[in-house]
Amino acid sequence: MNDARSLVSAAAAELSAAGVPSPETDTVMLLAHAWRRSAGEVRHAMILQHDVDTDVRDRFTVLVEERARRTPLQHLTGTAGFRHLELSVGPGVFVPRPETELLIDLALPHLPRGGVLVDLCTGSGALAFAVKQERPDADVHAVELSDHAYAWACRNRDDLRLDVELTCGPAQSAFPELAGAVDVVVSNPPYVPEDMVPTEPEVRDHDPQIALFGGSCDGLRIPVEVASRAAVLLRSGGLLVMEHAEAQGESLPAAIARQGGWVDVEDHPDLTGRPRAVTARRP
Repeated sequence: MNDARSLVSAAAAELSAAGVPSPETDTVMLLAHAWRRSAGEVRHAMILQHDVDTDVRDRFTVLVEERARRTPLQHLTGTAGFRHLELSVGPGVFVPRPETELLIDLALPHLPRGGVLVDLCTGSGALAFAVKQERPDADVHAVELSDHAYAWACRNRDDLRLDVELTCGPAQSAFPELAGAVDVVVSNPPYVPEDMVPTEPEVRDHDPQIALFGGSCDGLRIPVEVASRAAVLLRSGGLLVMEHAEAQGESLPAAIARQGGWVDVEDHPDLTGRPRAVTARRP
């Protein structure tokens, strides 16, 4: 059972039994990593039932065992895809999710040529780097509180060779020199309610708590504080784009509206139709 199809089939069954949500996709990605090939090449090898060398099979077996213990796929491969980028990730940094890509779609139409964008709570730098990669003309700045996540963001900046200003510190007081001069603020802040334990082992056991919990029983304290900072940074007419939990599709827009100094507060669904992001504009 050394051919690619058999290896993937057996490993997918093992991951499925362990409760991994996407076992076949994950096994293909793990074999691609062990084999140093692309996922497309692995799928082609599966069709042709190509044999896999023993050393590759051994590396793959170890990776599958780790994934069955619910170590995140991205920690095992060391990368996470986001928009058109491949980001380096691992322990100490939040793994970017596909649903967060919505924030880029909401932000870019409101970013003028040569405009200024700030990413508050940048984590791996996913939002900031995606904007810079898609809009090289933009002046992009990002801040991250965690030393560990900041180190990952710096690594991604250097690897991707994207000119983004990164700083380590609290989002609530970031970039005083940009007050009133920013066109768009994007943020994927911590927003999980403090008394809620995530059910997915990959999140509960591996995502850093500093990136998860929103600092209050409803998870809104930190998002509201970040929105307050955005209000200071944004120019008149500037836009805030902020991710939130599915259950916060009404509560976070309401909390932002209560701050005052915002107009056109609106919530937006992700591709699955779930509430995902709020936008608000400075008058």
